[in-house]
Amino acid sequence: MTYVHADATVVIGPLGRRAEPGAHDLCAEHAAKLTPPVDWQLIRIDSGQAPPERSHDDLLAIADAVREAADRADQTPSRTAPGHADDPASTGRRHGHLRIIGDS
Repeated sequence: MTYVHADATVVIGPLGRRAEPGAHDLCAEHAAKLTPPVDWQLIRIDSGQAPPERSHDDLLAIADAVREAADRADQTPSRTAPGHADDPASTGRRHGHLRIIGDS
Protein backbone atom coordinates (compact mmCIF):
# COMPACT_ATOMS: atom_id res chain seq x y z
CA MET A 1 0.00 0.00 0.00
CA THR A 2 1.24 3.44 -0.86
CA TYR A 3 -0.22 6.91 -0.58
CA VAL A 4 0.14 9.38 -3.43
CA HIS A 5 -0.57 12.62 -1.58
CA ALA A 6 -0.35 14.84 -4.67
CA ASP A 7 -3.18 12.86 -6.33
CA ALA A 8 -5.12 12.11 -3.10
CA THR A 9 -4.86 8.42 -3.97
CA VAL A 10 -4.26 5.20 -2.03
CA VAL A 11 -2.84 2.33 -4.08
CA ILE A 12 -3.10 -1.25 -2.82
CA GLY A 13 -1.15 -3.81 -4.80
CA PRO A 14 1.01 -6.89 -4.40
CA LEU A 15 3.63 -7.14 -1.65
CA GLY A 16 6.75 -5.12 -2.27
CA ARG A 17 9.90 -6.93 -3.34
CA ARG A 18 12.08 -4.45 -1.45
CA ALA A 19 11.60 -1.83 1.23
CA GLU A 20 10.31 1.48 -0.09
CA PRO A 21 9.90 4.63 1.98
CA GLY A 22 6.20 5.25 2.53
CA ALA A 23 5.13 1.80 1.33
CA HIS A 24 3.50 -0.67 3.68
CA ASP A 25 2.79 -4.40 3.27
CA LEU A 26 -0.69 -5.43 4.37
CA CYS A 27 -2.16 -8.86 4.95
CA ALA A 28 -5.09 -9.80 2.69
CA GLU A 29 -7.66 -9.18 5.44
CA HIS A 30 -6.45 -5.66 6.21
CA ALA A 31 -6.00 -4.82 2.51
CA ALA A 32 -9.63 -5.82 1.88
CA LYS A 33 -10.93 -3.73 4.81
CA LEU A 34 -8.87 -0.60 4.15
CA THR A 35 -10.82 2.54 3.31
CA PRO A 36 -9.18 5.71 1.98
CA PRO A 37 -9.40 9.10 3.68
CA VAL A 38 -12.42 11.25 2.81
CA ASP A 39 -12.26 12.60 -0.78
CA TRP A 40 -9.38 10.26 -1.67
CA GLN A 41 -9.43 7.67 -4.45
CA LEU A 42 -8.63 3.98 -3.79
CA ILE A 43 -6.95 1.93 -6.53
CA ARG A 44 -6.59 -1.83 -6.09
CA ILE A 45 -4.04 -3.58 -8.31
CA ASP A 46 -4.42 -7.34 -8.48
CA SER A 47 -1.18 -9.24 -9.05
CA GLY A 48 -3.07 -12.07 -10.73
CA GLN A 49 -1.26 -14.59 -8.57
CA ALA A 50 -2.60 -16.57 -5.66
CA PRO A 51 -0.67 -16.16 -2.42
CA PRO A 52 2.01 -18.83 -2.00
CA GLU A 53 1.01 -21.96 -0.16
CA ARG A 54 2.91 -22.60 3.05
CA SER A 55 4.18 -26.14 3.39
CA HIS A 56 4.97 -28.03 6.57
CA ASP A 57 8.67 -27.64 5.69
CA ASP A 58 8.25 -23.84 5.49
CA LEU A 59 6.75 -23.74 8.98
CA LEU A 60 9.52 -25.97 10.36
CA ALA A 61 12.15 -23.68 8.81
CA ILE A 62 10.57 -20.67 10.51
CA ALA A 63 10.44 -22.49 13.85
CA ASP A 64 14.11 -23.49 13.49
CA ALA A 65 15.10 -19.88 12.76
CA VAL A 66 13.26 -18.70 15.88
CA ARG A 67 14.99 -21.38 17.99
CA GLU A 68 18.41 -20.37 16.60
CA ALA A 69 17.72 -16.73 17.46
CA ALA A 70 16.71 -17.76 20.98
CA ASP A 71 19.89 -19.83 21.36
CA ARG A 72 22.00 -16.83 20.31
CA ALA A 73 20.14 -14.70 22.86
CA ASP A 74 21.03 -17.28 25.54
CA GLN A 75 24.72 -16.79 24.77
CA THR A 76 24.51 -12.98 24.89
CA PRO A 77 24.92 -11.44 28.36
CA SER A 78 21.65 -9.76 29.24
CA ARG A 79 21.42 -6.18 30.41
CA THR A 80 18.74 -5.70 33.03
CA ALA A 81 17.57 -2.33 34.18
CA PRO A 82 18.00 -1.68 37.90
CA GLY A 83 14.87 -2.26 39.92
CA HIS A 84 13.23 -4.54 37.34
CA ALA A 85 14.71 -7.89 38.40
CA ASP A 86 11.84 -8.63 40.82
CA ASP A 87 9.11 -7.55 38.40
CA PRO A 88 7.15 -10.69 37.33
CA ALA A 89 6.37 -9.05 33.98
CA SER A 90 10.07 -8.84 33.20
CA THR A 91 10.69 -12.59 33.32
CA GLY A 92 12.10 -13.90 30.08
CA ARG A 93 14.81 -12.49 27.86
CA ARG A 94 14.40 -9.44 25.66
CA HIS A 95 15.48 -9.72 22.04
CA GLY A 96 14.96 -6.39 20.36
CA HIS A 97 11.28 -5.62 20.84
CA LEU A 98 10.40 -9.29 21.39
CA ARG A 99 10.40 -11.20 24.66
CA ILE A 100 11.54 -14.84 24.73
CA ILE A 101 9.75 -16.79 27.46
CA GLY A 102 11.20 -20.16 28.38
CA ASP A 103 9.29 -23.28 29.38
CA SER A 104 8.32 -23.36 33.05
